[in-house]
Amino acid sequence: MGHGDLMSQAEDVADQFLRVTKHYLPHVARLCLVSTFLEDGVRMWFQWAEQSEYIESTWSCGHFIANVFVLINLLGQLGGCVLILSRNFVQYACFTLFGIIGMQTVAYSILWDPKFLMRNLALGGGLLLLLAECRGEARSVFAGVPSLGHQSSPKHLLQLGGRVLLVLMFMTLLHFDLSLFSILQNLVGTALIVLVAVGFKTKLAALTLVVWLLVINFTFNAFWNIPSYKPMHDFLKYDFFQTTSVIGGLLLVVALGPGGVSMDEKKKEW
Repeated sequence: MGHGDLMSQAEDVADQFLRVTKHYLPHVARLCLVSTFLEDGVRMWFQWAEQSEYIESTWSCGHFIANVFVLINLLGQLGGCVLILSRNFVQYACFTLFGIIGMQTVAYSILWDPKFLMRNLALGGGLLLLLAECRGEARSVFAGVPSLGHQSSPKHLLQLGGRVLLVLMFMTLLHFDLSLFSILQNLVGTALIVLVAVGFKTKLAALTLVVWLLVINFTFNAFWNIPSYKPMHDFLKYDFFQTTSVIGGLLLVVALGPGGVSMDEKKKEW
């Protein structure tokens, strides 16, 4: 069996998966995408005192402002997730969550930690894809209204930005050692993230990355196996839900396609 035949069969499997799941895949994708915000919002409630104390001691901002910070995080994240999952005011919810990401990036000094910064940017990529989906729904309401050029429309640019930011998550998973397994994993992973970024064989590459991330997530981030009083429990839990959110973004790529600014779209013109 040739390479082309194998690739065609793999694409057929991906297309079949999309046909079977097309009615509920976007809902699963949205739930996965907001999962880290849901978990963090709930954590703000149960760890209110610890979070407030951390912000107050780090920034010397006073007890009142520290509590306001925790309250904004709690209400902003839980409220944004409810609006996204209920499909109400999705654009405002996404902008609220963008604000939460930005605020936490500064407040928790994530700006100076490349690994966590890339993961936060990947979350932002998922939100861009949600905005693109929302614009697609709005466009379908005004189907007969003239619009911008096909490839330069805001929806397609949002999809491009979302794809590029999503792949930053995988940069944090690369292992820089000389073992054969790590080298193969890095080569395959890099090839897949490049395919998603440029929009070539996008659905197949994104679906493969979903499977890869699921395996990594349930293997290495199994926080339920660690006693809750140990710091590693919270660390793995944080990693687990952030990875789940990126999986949600990739599932949106599978459901929506790569958009107009992609090699897959160019292939149709050729």
